[in-house]
Amino acid sequence: MDINSIPQKKVHHGRNVRYFREMRGMKQEVLGDAIGVVQKTISTMEKKEKIDDETLQKIAEAMDIPVEAIKNFDEEKAINIISNTFNEKMSVGGVIYNPTFNPVDKVVELYDQIIQEKDEKIKLLERLLQEKI
Repeated sequence: MDINSIPQKKVHHGRNVRYFREMRGMKQEVLGDAIGVVQKTISTMEKKEKIDDETLQKIAEAMDIPVEAIKNFDEEKAINIISNTFNEKMSVGGVIYNPTFNPVDKVVELYDQIIQEKDEKIKLLERLLQEKI
């Protein structure tokens, strides 16, 4: 079977906007204010499968995340990867390992870390820019 013949699941932009907004602890009203729309518009957008590139760019900037994160993130794939990686009891080097954490929490923790590193890079670039001025 050709890999190109396998139907690809479409990424749901609106769901990803909601996911990252909630992960950032941002309310719909705050995001709406940041991009110049009302809360109801954000609520409607979060239900859309496809959001235009210009609006996605504004949203990404407001949430301080790469626009590619919204365009490409697939929660199901992330959960499947984690589920397939961590069994209820794993044997590591002959030792039975029983994880005491929720793998989904680890994904959220990883994204928080990525966002924090990005924030630090932006601050560094801003400081370097100020030094040049």
